[in-house]
Amino acid sequence: MATALVRADLYRETKGSGAMRQMSIHEGRRMEPASVPQRIEALRWDDIAGALDERGWAVAGPLLTPPECEDLVATYGELARFRSRVVMERHGFGRGEYQYFDYPLPDLVAELRRALYPPLAGVANGWNAALKTDAEFPPQLDRYLARCHAAGQKRPTPLLLKYGADDFNCLHRDLYGPLVFPLQATILLSEPGRDFAGGEFLLVEQRPRAQSRAEVVPLARGEAVIFAVHHRPARGTRGVYRVAMRHGVSRIRSGNRYALGIIFHDAA
Repeated sequence: MATALVRADLYRETKGSGAMRQMSIHEGRRMEPASVPQRIEALRWDDIAGALDERGWAVAGPLLTPPECEDLVATYGELARFRSRVVMERHGFGRGEYQYFDYPLPDLVAELRRALYPPLAGVANGWNAALKTDAEFPPQLDRYLARCHAAGQKRPTPLLLKYGADDFNCLHRDLYGPLVFPLQATILLSEPGRDFAGGEFLLVEQRPRAQSRAEVVPLARGEAVIFAVHHRPARGTRGVYRVAMRHGVSRIRSGNRYALGIIFHDAA
């Protein structure tokens, strides 16, 4: 059975200045992070794909270092980086707020989006084949975004989410137009137990003619949960069928919780 928890080191062994420097999170030596593409390439993608096929979600990483998480949190107040701000209570979405980045995306966000897309496109194409859907996702993000933009979906969708005490996010799906990439990622930027309490990531699936099933997904700072946007294939006695999925965040009991959302389709 595939596990939904797939963790990897942020650090690697590299050569520099004529000397070998050991980059390990397990030793008290000087450490330097691998690049974002290297971290993502080093993930156990067979395990991640298996977990996504089995239950529609997988935890991967950590993908970001604590300083990188802090840098992203600090950008929340830099309004020129964002195209819009949403106060969730005004729209019945829950409590809290989020902001959508504008193009050009911050380098770190763009790197994450570009590096995560190719392996997830392989999973997405497997899902389409299982569901007998004709659409096929190209292997590079730029080609997929060109398709979105040609269809009128031109607004970037990566976002920063901010929650305070008693805030929450209702169960929902992130759909922004007719073109939908079926997987997305959320990266926790705050430290559970230190920065906030509560605020668990939630997933709920609805199988045909059955009651809903909920999952609480534990995340450490810098880890990502990769999950289905709106549905995934599942195999039953009569073949493959669609399982509808929604996600949200439980009530924050205290503190402040920040997260980065990586959505691959752009918005109309």
